[in-house]
Amino acid sequence: MTYKIKYDGDADVLTIVLKEKGKLSHAEEIGDIIVHFDENGKPLFMEILKASKIVPLMVEGLAKKEVVVA
Repeated sequence: MTYKIKYDGDADVLTIVLKEKGKLSHAEEIGDIIVHFDENGKPLFMEILKASKIVPLMVEGLAKKEVVVA
């Protein structure tokens, strides 16, 4: 599977496009992550807010096998 990843530095939002086609139905926000779904409940793309803070912690978590983002 191929993902398109875009970063908006002004908004500090990292967008990961999971699926290029599909009609947007709704989104669910879980903290600083928003997942957008199609009409069948399949994820189309996700946004990570405050990406400059959260993404480095995710990478650190990969190295340590665990991290807590507050």
